[in-house]
Amino acid sequence: MASQPIISVSGLRAIVGDSLTQELIEQYIAAYALQLEQRSPVGPVLLSRDGRESGEMICQWVANTLMKYGRDILYANILATPTVGVEILEHQAAGAVQVTASHNPPQYNGLKLYGADGRIINAVQGAQLLEDYQLKRSPKPKTTLGSHSILANTNQRHLEKLLALVDVESIQNEQFKVLLDCNHGAGSKLAIPLLEALGCQITVLGAEPNGQFAHPAEPTAENLESVGKQVVTHQCDLGFCQDPDADRLALIDAEGQYVGEEYTVALCVQQLLAEEPGDVVINCATSRMAYDLAAAAGTRCLESAVGEANVVDLMLSSGATFGGEGNGGPIDPRVGLIRDSFVGMVRILALLTREQRSLKELAAEIPTYAIHKTKISLEGTDAEGVFSDLIEKFPEAEADHTDGLKLRWPNGDWLLVRASNTEPIIRAIAETRTLQDSQELCEKALGR
Repeated sequence: MASQPIISVSGLRAIVGDSLTQELIEQYIAAYALQLEQRSPVGPVLLSRDGRESGEMICQWVANTLMKYGRDILYANILATPTVGVEILEHQAAGAVQVTASHNPPQYNGLKLYGADGRIINAVQGAQLLEDYQLKRSPKPKTTLGSHSILANTNQRHLEKLLALVDVESIQNEQFKVLLDCNHGAGSKLAIPLLEALGCQITVLGAEPNGQFAHPAEPTAENLESVGKQVVTHQCDLGFCQDPDADRLALIDAEGQYVGEEYTVALCVQQLLAEEPGDVVINCATSRMAYDLAAAAGTRCLESAVGEANVVDLMLSSGATFGGEGNGGPIDPRVGLIRDSFVGMVRILALLTREQRSLKELAAEIPTYAIHKTKISLEGTDAEGVFSDLIEKFPEAEADHTDGLKLRWPNGDWLLVRASNTEPIIRAIAETRTLQDSQELCEKALGR
């Protein structure tokens, strides 16, 4: 029996040769073509992929569908997800399709869709596209097919924007020894020339973007244990670890210890606010470290609902100078409105250079919190009932309904409970001063 594709307002993921079929891709892209016709009636569409073996075939399906509806295709081949956003603006494209399943296992592939503004489509646009897909809506095919051309030098503009963020010469003088783990994803295409331009001595793991992951794709502590050992073996100052489409960055210190993804955004905030104070946006599932850093700099930290598009929406409406998500995804509007692992690299190297301390030392100076995550089945109950029970159970906590239910205590502890968009479950995330307290808070909340 075929598995079910995961289709939501944020994109599509499915197992190749099982639930990911040519018919699925064509129907989904037809709905996207309809949205493009309504929002951006003229202009080419940029098409790219991460390194997964199935990507080239899926790109062909996408291209043929969009060309049928009269769209010219600018094919960039293998490209990091944040670079796609930069290239949309560079070529004045109507939008883009990135063929990627991000951190999902190798048997998966999927689609991320962009607008003419160079960002992933927002929740409203995603909901409309999902409805159009479900109702099998599409534009009328055109009598003249769109064209297909290949882009060259697709990383140059992104590289220039990244280098403009920092004092390149001062970083070059440090001659950092960096272990770069691209895990055979799209990240090597830009990460290698970027780190070389910053004068780093690089040891690269998984440079070839062929999708043959050397370890599970999500950059978690468990999955990066072997990478940490390589950081020590090669006597590197730190390790940069990307997910397959390079919008997330995890950190490893010189002792091979996993610093994690939550610290990526926090360290970027620390580097930036000392030089350019301004408001910061995180999502409501991200560590409160950013709150502490913003408060120390005399600025605000604002919270959005979970999801990259929601963070960007609040950044734009509030005029924030930086944003990000706790999964290692910094968002810097000076470069683009997409999570960007390369932004993390340049800003963290700039911070190390300015402070003249190690990654381990800098991370230790940020107030430490512990996050615990768990989930329960929704069978036999409903999310709103769970939320009501929690408000009654914890009357001393402030309730926030930005995304599900977030309870905040006066001491800074918090608990977020959300219904999954793709499964009949409720997810809970708690952050306190200790892992034991976070675990106990989740157990109290969902021990039903």
